[in-house]
Amino acid sequence: MASPYVTVGSGDHHVIALHGWFGSAYGWGSLPDHLDGSAFTYAFMNLRGYGGRKDVSGEFTMEEAAADAIALADELGWDRFSLVGHSMGGKAIAQVLLQAPGRVRMMVAVNPVPASGVPFDDQSWALFDGAAENPGNRATIINFTTGSRLTPVFIDSLVRHSLEQSTVRAFAAYLPSWAKTDFSGQVKGNPARVRVIAGEHDPALGADLMRQTWLQHFPNAEMIVLANAGHYPMFETPVALATSVEEHLRLR
Repeated sequence: MASPYVTVGSGDHHVIALHGWFGSAYGWGSLPDHLDGSAFTYAFMNLRGYGGRKDVSGEFTMEEAAADAIALADELGWDRFSLVGHSMGGKAIAQVLLQAPGRVRMMVAVNPVPASGVPFDDQSWALFDGAAENPGNRATIINFTTGSRLTPVFIDSLVRHSLEQSTVRAFAAYLPSWAKTDFSGQVKGNPARVRVIAGEHDPALGADLMRQTWLQHFPNAEMIVLANAGHYPMFETPVALATSVEEHLRLR
């Protein structure tokens, strides 16, 4: 039976991980293979409409995703936990911080969408808005956000994963929430300790945008730029990503 989440490790430091628009709880590449399960317990959660929760209806918003993450922590008996969020999931973990600030230990935002959303021109919006129904749009987006430098076999595998692991309805509905809503005014000045990880070859959510958004919103944020990675470092550079994630989570 498909699970609403996937657990990795059995350590005392609890971590909830939220996937991106094209991902799922099963879409973290080989990253889970390189995590320290003796120190950490990770819960890779499926958002509504994805993976083992494909049949779960809802509003498909960042606020709802955050509330579901907190509900998962309650279900697991985790009073305190850290957060990892990729892309769309990065914006969702910022919402978790707003909804349960006293429960969040550390945050790692991987190629994250900012709380302010993402600026789109008309052509780009049409490409993303059409991606729910058109696999070709999905392939174009993945190719662009990884720097147009990776094998088509890899791109096709991510497209296939997104088609198999999400419903068209949910995929379409999440777009305006992660792309266009702006709650940056609520997070500005938050003292949370955040590591922002950007891919060297990510032209959409790269280091420059992170400096203008995440590093401005969170005064205690720091940024790491991963070499040889685009928007999907869990596939492109999984060992380096695992190292950077856990280096931050181990801080006191």
